[in-house]
Amino acid sequence: MRLLNLVLASLIAAAAAASSTSAAVEYTLINNATGTPGGEKFKNKVGFQYTRQVLSDATCFIFTIFNQHLDSERKNIDRITLIIHSFNGVAYAINNEIHVSSDYIAGYTGDVKREITGVLYHEMTHVWQWNGQGRAPGGLIEGIADYVRLKSNYVPSHWVKPGEGQRWDQGYDVTARFLDYCSGVLRSDFVSLLNANMKNGYSNDLFKQFLGKSVDQLWSDYKAHYGK
Repeated sequence: MRLLNLVLASLIAAAAAASSTSAAVEYTLINNATGTPGGEKFKNKVGFQYTRQVLSDATCFIFTIFNQHLDSERKNIDRITLIIHSFNGVAYAINNEIHVSSDYIAGYTGDVKREITGVLYHEMTHVWQWNGQGRAPGGLIEGIADYVRLKSNYVPSHWVKPGEGQRWDQGYDVTARFLDYCSGVLRSDFVSLLNANMKNGYSNDLFKQFLGKSVDQLWSDYKAHYGK
């Protein structure tokens, strides 16, 4: 019972630390598509207040996934800006800014509030994750962001099923499913260790260092695990 209390106290303290840091970040929201179908749909179906809360919640969630409980383990970011405007695509993150397409919002026919929530968890991961000083494969970077989206339970129905895909670094949902296998079946702290070690560089050898096999062998094992 004492051990359980200590574990619970540790988890509560970690959550409180993440929440405190999230509260210290300023979230600025700009709708440059006001008066357009997408801009109005965002305002009416999603809204600034809800979006600001999602950004804060996503920050806390990402710190927990990455096991980042100290400021020294995180990027030093005090402001994140979200901009809704017209462009082809869905969303992207650059220079601590998240850009979401009003055209995508306008054309989305499902639950747009849920969809944008998932998109924001993905893009917020790009804001906070390490990228191996630019040396990590782009597919892995996108896969980690979708892994966070997967663990947040905001997964769209069109995602691939576990075991599907052509390459481990194919990116997005394919790589997210592979990382979920690595963390769910092999080592629960793998994604957090991978991200932490990508602060100063990247090598595929990180997979062997933490999981005991090359990434190509792990991909083969993953396919076999799901009968693919």
